[in-house]
Amino acid sequence: MKSLKFAVLPGDGIGPEVMEVALEVLQKAIDGSGYTLETTNAAVGGAAIDEHGEALPPSTVKVCEDNEAILFGSVGGPKWESLPPAEQPERAALLPLRKHFQLFANIRPGLLYPDLVAASPLKTERIPEGIDIVCIRELTGGIYFGQPKARRELPDGDIEALDTMIYKRSEIERIAEVAAQTALKRDKRVCSVDKANVLTTSVLWREVVTAFFAKNYPEIELSHMYVDNAAMQLAREPNQFDVLFTENMFGDILSDEMGIVCGSLGMLCSASLGLEMNSLGHPFGLYEPAGGTAPDIAGLGVANPCAQILSGAMMLRFSFGLDEVASRIENAVRQTVESGIRTGDIAFGLEAVNTRQMADAILTHL
Repeated sequence: MKSLKFAVLPGDGIGPEVMEVALEVLQKAIDGSGYTLETTNAAVGGAAIDEHGEALPPSTVKVCEDNEAILFGSVGGPKWESLPPAEQPERAALLPLRKHFQLFANIRPGLLYPDLVAASPLKTERIPEGIDIVCIRELTGGIYFGQPKARRELPDGDIEALDTMIYKRSEIERIAEVAAQTALKRDKRVCSVDKANVLTTSVLWREVVTAFFAKNYPEIELSHMYVDNAAMQLAREPNQFDVLFTENMFGDILSDEMGIVCGSLGMLCSASLGLEMNSLGHPFGLYEPAGGTAPDIAGLGVANPCAQILSGAMMLRFSFGLDEVASRIENAVRQTVESGIRTGDIAFGLEAVNTRQMADAILTHL
């Protein structure tokens, strides 16, 4: 039997609840395939603060280093909001993990099944067949990581703060490669989003992207769009896009908007891939649901586990090369939803089931 070794970081809020059933689905999906799961749990986020005094303790980093991938839950919650910003779970856990493992490419599918169009805030006549797009976000550059960063008091008593947006050609080219490879498996259309009418970094972004696709992927239809227009177009006609890709901050905003347009964050998964390959020759990555810890329903057993389950499927595809098994999980989730079995966030008039019942139905469809 071959082992699928990955770190499990359940996190806070609903994280442990949905992680538990996601692991059951992964186990069921690989039964009889010649593989076995080999998981190591580690604390992260608020749970790690409570246990170790910091959101990302060295022991958790070591566990991640010793594995082929990371299956991540969600971090944060009201309990830790009184901490200084730099020590809060979201900032002190996820960003350092991305930096440490050079997880530069975030892939977030924006998939809304036709049966769930009522979940979208858009008029159903705009999306009669649902939504199927992908957002590719550069994850380790831009204003979130650029230096210098500063906050200082001026001689006149005023206060100013500084963040630096910076990009190198090499950083732009490597995320463009991810967008291109994604597009080749889809409709061969890429829209690059920037603010080249204002920002010097965006001028470079557009120049590099244009030259990169012209040289390496002439068969892909490349377009450009300013970020403010892209935000409007996502809310107006999301399916005009196929692969949408952009820099860090713009991608943070647009991918969350895409999540709302697609109805429920409880259905949206994501992958963050790194520069390094794991020992199997596949990209080392961190896989997580797009939503948060949902502290208002934590512990009630009613959270939608689909995003966590689908994140596990992405992990099988990208970090373990198990496309067929990943597709089986994705199809089981889709069949479950289409059969009318829904958690409260996507029920819309149907009787809502709880986390356990949703997971059991997905296991049955597997």
